[in-house]
Amino acid sequence: MTGPLDGVRVIEMGSLLAGPFCGQLLADFGAEVIKIEPPGKGDPMRQWGRNRKEGKTLWWPIIARNKKSVTLNLREEEGQNLARRLITGADVVVENFRPGTMERWGMGYEDLSEANPGLVMVRVSGYGQTGPYRDQAGFGSIGEAMGGIRHVTGFPDRPPPRVGISLGDSLAATFGALGAVTALFNREVRGGRGQVVDVGIYEAVLALMESTIPEYALAGNVRGRTGAILPFVAPSNTYPTEDGDYVVIGANADTVFGRFAKALGKPEWAEDERYATHNARGEHQEELDDMISAWTGERTADDVIEAMREASVPAGKLFTARDMMEDPHYEARGNVVTVDDPEIGPFPMQNVVPRLTETPGEVRWTGPALGQHNDEVMGEVLGLAEKEREGLRERGIV
Repeated sequence: MTGPLDGVRVIEMGSLLAGPFCGQLLADFGAEVIKIEPPGKGDPMRQWGRNRKEGKTLWWPIIARNKKSVTLNLREEEGQNLARRLITGADVVVENFRPGTMERWGMGYEDLSEANPGLVMVRVSGYGQTGPYRDQAGFGSIGEAMGGIRHVTGFPDRPPPRVGISLGDSLAATFGALGAVTALFNREVRGGRGQVVDVGIYEAVLALMESTIPEYALAGNVRGRTGAILPFVAPSNTYPTEDGDYVVIGANADTVFGRFAKALGKPEWAEDERYATHNARGEHQEELDDMISAWTGERTADDVIEAMREASVPAGKLFTARDMMEDPHYEARGNVVTVDDPEIGPFPMQNVVPRLTETPGEVRWTGPALGQHNDEVMGEVLGLAEKEREGLRERGIV
């Protein structure tokens, strides 16, 4: 089976997360992603991650899955020339360098599109390719702060925390992949030219910020940190259980709240003027949450979940990786797939999302060894003879 992007060639440049995750998403759906890495050391993601198996990071096999690794010294003119030759035969190039880096190497979009007018160039950076901040250093954490999500995350009496994953980078990469396939559709179906997909990390975060802009501009309200609740949306919170766990319950719709109250043995709540309507529950949110917490605190998490399931009330535990590996729904949906890694062996990881019924994506292999595909790409794609390739190695170009 081939993926829907089979036949699309992507040259992935850059490192760490924002660019490489974009490349991973495209590779998951069948694109041939040729990742360019510095000779000798490769992408820093080969070393990142707290845990290791067989001396190997557990992050790299995921972020580089389905990709081919080629080493090129882009600081040397000869390496730049080879990269340009690869891009000339590509559909997409993905980079997440600081703006201006590609131009210094003679690989700005104007230069590349002269030889390849259909090229789609995905450019992910902290602040985008234009504007007064474009040249500033920008990481995902800074984009999360500028995009607004850090300010609304956490509790109002504590400093804003970070989410436990690299959210800003991953969001920017996801929008970059969306931009790439949209630009390819425009080129292939509408007969358009190639174009630049320009994503600032802070913009990707901003895109998720709901109505925070008009709340300030039109109502003078700056949304702040509210902990585990949404103000005036009740009950919708994280509640403690007898066994020291927590359960998330969302029973804020009127009809759902009626079923919820009955499940708690408090059917009269649905008729009580303090709780009968959405606005009334919002006004009495704290006292309602206190009563619910008292009820959940006398029961195990499993008992609470079962009671909510029987009453058709949305509820769930806070899943850890252990829960994911043991959960029957995860198993039935194939959310975790195991792929053989040549060094580690069976390697479980999250499967491809979204799920396509006719042309699904697939994890075909884990992240490759550094320069594993040098001979294949240099020989078959660029047509370099073995003697030429050996000369490149001797000169430190690959």
